[in-house]
Formats: sequence, structure tokens, C-alpha cells
Amino acid sequence: MKIFVSGATGFIGSRLALRLANDGHEVHALYRYEHKTAIIQHPNITLFKGDILDFDSLIKPVEGCSQIYHTAAFACVWDKDPSLIYRQNIEGTMNVVRAGIISGVEKIVCTSTAGVLGPSRPGEMVDENTPRPLKYFIDYESSKMMMETILKTLSITGPEIVIVNPSRVYGPGILSESNGITRIIQNYILGKWRIIPGNGKSIGNYVYVEDVVTGHIQAMEKGKSEERYVLGGTNMTFNELFGVLAELTGKRYFMIHFPLPLMKLISGIMLLIARISGRAPLIIPALVRKYNHNWNLSSAKAEKELDYKPVDFKTGAGMTINWLKK
Repeated sequence: MKIFVSGATGFIGSRLALRLANDGHEVHALYRYEHKTAIIQHPNITLFKGDILDFDSLIKPVEGCSQIYHTAAFACVWDKDPSLIYRQNIEGTMNVVRAGIISGVEKIVCTSTAGVLGPSRPGEMVDENTPRPLKYFIDYESSKMMMETILKTLSITGPEIVIVNPSRVYGPGILSESNGITRIIQNYILGKWRIIPGNGKSIGNYVYVEDVVTGHIQAMEKGKSEERYVLGGTNMTFNELFGVLAELTGKRYFMIHFPLPLMKLISGIMLLIARISGRAPLIIPALVRKYNHNWNLSSAKAEKELDYKPVDFKTGAGMTINWLKK
């Protein structure tokens, strides 16, 4: 098939583009910056320079394609211009969908985030049917929820649209902000990461990047229009995460449990400096507040309807560590 992939130089998008190309498909890959294209050089990948905010730049790469994977997004948690987050994640998505409608695309898989589901209550897991949170922690989550709401009204007259919601993705690939967990693993190996947020008992869900790529493809093949699918992996606490890393690496460091009130204070100072300087802070108060909650996820729907089978964190982290060592 001829397939269009937006965000093809990003963490998930690059792995997806290469998987599709290796499977024999003709991939039209959208990129913004020339220096980032080295990671997706492949005989079956044709590069198109463009921007999802520039509708005219999408017409040619989408032309003749029967499928679209929309992975491009503003994935950072802060920007000196917050409106840019909403423009890229909402307006940019609508541009891609509109280009798909004009070109007669049959089906679109859009990447969202499991963050739109909100935190879980003690002893419970959230899934696709969990009531929408009244308030979100960061603009990224809020913009993605707004994007999903609009998308569910478009597939009535246009192509089939399926949404996937990955959790905290890690694994081989670009060490960008979207791949923050792998950067933590890397710094742990080097002995440069010794911090655990709070008491370390906050639960998160961690998923291996190749499982997320497989989940996208399965959503394209089997996903139902107007539906969304959580692509998660292993639910575990911060303490459990670093326990697995210690076991796999054979390196057991003295870890510091950083009190959340102190993290809030430091992140607040960082945010103030960022607003003055325009440079992104390492962490913001909204993220610290997220550490006070559990993010226990269920991927049962994807497992049942898509045949989604993610590896456990120990297996995925082991493959990631081997990749980092090489």
C-alpha cells in the first residue's frame, strides 16, 4: 500500500515508518527538519518536507495514499506560547484529516495519549470507558482530548478514524522528550539518576515502543471507526521500576526519595525562570502534581479487539538496555 505518516521523524513515527517500509509498503513520510531524516532512510520511504500547520504542504504527500497514520504532535509539556500546543494538536490534526478526505483516504489512525483518561482511583484501573476528567494537569492532555472530541464527529462523512492512546512509551529510538523514560534508563546505567519522586509508590503504565507500533498497525487493520484503544504495557510503581533496572543492570544505587513539596517549590522556580528566559524548564508544577496520583491502565479492549499483546516491562527494559549499551 501507499501510506502517509505524519511525525515520521519523531519517536513513535520513525519506528512506525520503518516497520511499514520493511513490510513492503510505500511510505510517504512528512518531516520538518532535514537533519532529522537520517533515521528514516529506506528505499520504500519517500520524504516530503512540510508542516501539519501548513495545509498546502500536505496535499502532495497524502495524494494517492489509502491510509494515514497521524503521529505528529506537540508532545512537550510547556511552551512559552501555550496556544501553539493547541494549534498543532488540534488544527494540525484537522489539516491532516482534511487532506485525507480530499485525497480519498480510506482509514486514519490518530495517536493520542492515555493521559486523556485521567488518573485512576486506588485499587482500580482506567480504560476507554472511564468518564472524562473535569480538569487536566497539562495543556498537552487537554489539547489531545479536544482533538479526540472533534475527530469523533468527522468520521461520519469522511474516512474511518481510529484513535490509539499509548501510555508512557520507552525503548530504542530518538532520545527526545517523548522518550523520556529511556533517557532515565540511560542515566540510571551511567549512575546519573538517583531520584525517585515522593515515596515512589505512585503507579504509572510503561509500554515498549515496538508494541505501540504494532498496536497502531493492528488498529489500522482491525480497529473500529470512532473507537479508541489504550496501548499500555505494565502497571508499576516508581520503586518497582527502579528495582527492575537494578536487577537488569546489576547496579544498585542509593536512591533519594525527593519530597513532592520540595519538587513543587523547585519546579515553580524553574517555571518562573522559563517564563522570563523563554527556555523550557526541566519540570513544571503540573507534572509534580501528577506524581500524587496513580495512572493504572487497562489495555483489555485492545487485547480483545486488536489482538494486542505487549511485553512486560522487564522484557522491554532488557531490550532497551541492550540497545543503549550498543
